[in-house]
Amino acid sequence: MILGEQHPDAQHAGVIGRATWLVLLCGLTAAMAPAFSAVEADVEFKDVTSQAKINFTHVHGGSGTKYIVETMGSGACWLDYDRDGNVDFYLVNGAPLPGFKSVRPPRNHLYRNNGDGTFADVTARAGVGDEGYGMGCAAADIDNDGDVDLYLSNFGPNVLYRNNGDGTFTDISAASGTDDPRFGSSTAFADYDADGLVDLYVANYLDFTVEKNVYCGDWRRSLRTYCHPDAYSAVPHVLYRNKGNGVFEDVTRKAGVLREDGKGMGVVWGDYDNDGDIDLYVANDSTPNFLFMNRGDGTFEDRTLTGGAAFSEEGKTQAGMGTDAGDYDNDGDLDLFVTNLDMENNALYRNTGRGTFEDQSFPAGVGESSFLLVGFGTHFFDYDNDGDLDIFVGNGHILDDIQKYNDMVTYEQPDLLFENVDGRFREVAARHGAALTQKGVVRGVAMADYDADGDLDVLLTQSNRPARLLRNEGGNAGNWLEIDVRGTKSNRDGIGARITVRSGGRQQIQEVRSGGSYCSQHDLRQHFGLGDQNRYEWVEVRWPSGLRERFSGGEAGRILDLEEGKGASPPP
Repeated sequence: MILGEQHPDAQHAGVIGRATWLVLLCGLTAAMAPAFSAVEADVEFKDVTSQAKINFTHVHGGSGTKYIVETMGSGACWLDYDRDGNVDFYLVNGAPLPGFKSVRPPRNHLYRNNGDGTFADVTARAGVGDEGYGMGCAAADIDNDGDVDLYLSNFGPNVLYRNNGDGTFTDISAASGTDDPRFGSSTAFADYDADGLVDLYVANYLDFTVEKNVYCGDWRRSLRTYCHPDAYSAVPHVLYRNKGNGVFEDVTRKAGVLREDGKGMGVVWGDYDNDGDIDLYVANDSTPNFLFMNRGDGTFEDRTLTGGAAFSEEGKTQAGMGTDAGDYDNDGDLDLFVTNLDMENNALYRNTGRGTFEDQSFPAGVGESSFLLVGFGTHFFDYDNDGDLDIFVGNGHILDDIQKYNDMVTYEQPDLLFENVDGRFREVAARHGAALTQKGVVRGVAMADYDADGDLDVLLTQSNRPARLLRNEGGNAGNWLEIDVRGTKSNRDGIGARITVRSGGRQQIQEVRSGGSYCSQHDLRQHFGLGDQNRYEWVEVRWPSGLRERFSGGEAGRILDLEEGKGASPPP
């Protein structure tokens, strides 16, 4: 991005050499149990967009005036909106900006999974074709009536669609109190007060309107480009408490999460201090990343400055875009990953086990490879089912004319796939198919096992380009288990439930999570790779209500439906 005549790339000259030095000097500090014995697998991610009958192109609505919103969207969400057991997806689109002309206005699209590897566009029938300027989405059952509802964060009024249970939705945005008209980005549901109803957090980005658009670029060469976020003030994020009956209350200040200095991009909920309630992490663009720890009384403690995940290793803010949480070292707590701008590095924050984090980006091997790339959507996932979490990063630059300012960097960029090898990562995208090395302008990354074959597939959105579906072929050579939970006392989707799977004497944890990545949501169903283990010994669920239950073991290679109250009490 450029403000005036200075591009941030120029501010970080020499960083690449220092990063190489750090990698050579640092050792891995995380103690980690080895993965299961790997099952020999030749994994390829194959582009099946056309085969799946997906025909969607994001429209940023620009005409050369370089409104910053054009280059920041949009995301995607997986959700089983019709409760048929096949996960569907929703794609968020842009809208016309001043000077843009289109015969047919862009709109969002809902695709129904036909169960045979193809999808059908059911937008009009479902009534969810919002034509606002879309950024992100999240899905959850807000009223515990058995079907999933859909929330959209927009540049402009946000939208809440309530699922009618018959394949259609009703817009309840104004009545719900969640139709914030500012510049929204990522959003996510979680039951932070454990009352059985999912609440909602919305990250806002900048105090930007088309009327406030300023000229950024190189005056001498008559080059105009998108502004750095420093050109605009931050906008406070919002926490909404679910009051029931489709009504939400703004409790940002009351809950202790009001800050006015964050330019929000990514949101991920998780129990980061292992105390049984859900905490909040927010990736901000060029301002400190937020960490709020849940006190368990409806309020949060701001640990942004003491938590260890607000800045780079050097104590500098970075351009946080997407974020995710996962236990990459299998030590029983959730670690954090954040994607950043080029000439910075993607950041891996290892949880120390005390709810604080330490930067392991270079020791763990994920830092150096991102210097010439701009990361957006991301996910911890086990692509090869070997029992540890790998990392996917979708890349694409902000500036469509970046090579006029920095000839080392391109606008279209390849994605990154990091394979986890005993707690260190190696970048292996080129080994797993041309679809991963194809250059694009990725923004949203959302994952699901859409074809129910036991490995995770990847849905990508791109700025002003077609969405792509990458099918994982071969990941299911390793054994697996997928778990779908249903709350009774807890919220029906079980969002916030911590699932522990024991197999082959090893334990893995995951949490059911709405939102994450960048402006996107992965499938709520949790996927565990089991490597060469053909059985699991037990599954334990710690529900948002506080109930802990253990479910007996069985054969691998299946989808488990677990309902709160149907398990046994675990041993003390």
